[in-house]
Amino acid sequence: MIHSQAARDLIARFEGRRRQAYPDPATGGDPWTIGVGHTGPEVRKGLIWDDARIDAALDADLKRFDQGVTALLDGAPTTQNEFDALVSFAFNLGLASLARSSLIRRHKAGDFEGAATVFAKWNKARGETMAGLTRRRAAEADLYGRHQR
Repeated sequence: MIHSQAARDLIARFEGRRRQAYPDPATGGDPWTIGVGHTGPEVRKGLIWDDARIDAALDADLKRFDQGVTALLDGAPTTQNEFDALVSFAFNLGLASLARSSLIRRHKAGDFEGAATVFAKWNKARGETMAGLTRRRAAEADLYGRHQR
């Protein structure tokens, strides 16, 4: 599957858009981030990108997460809204976190209501509840359950 504009908008809303690299809010350092939530070995303190580079990185990142989430779903029936919410979750927490979560297991088992409740459990960074993550997980759960089967 491929994300829709709803996923892109949700990700952009919570990640923001920054031309200059900034440290992770939870660690005050690594991983450094730039653009719309882009991290990687090239991102370091002092790095500055223009809008074209930000957009290109976001497109590439979303393509990678589309492919990763699709692979994790392994053919499980998935609505567009469910897929978009899973892409946002993975974009923020990583594909490995999604792969080991009860969220993906419940979804693949057809427990869509149960899966929607799992989003809220992923609102901590370094053991502390983060208001921004709480809001993001609520928005993802809302998108996931919208127009449910």
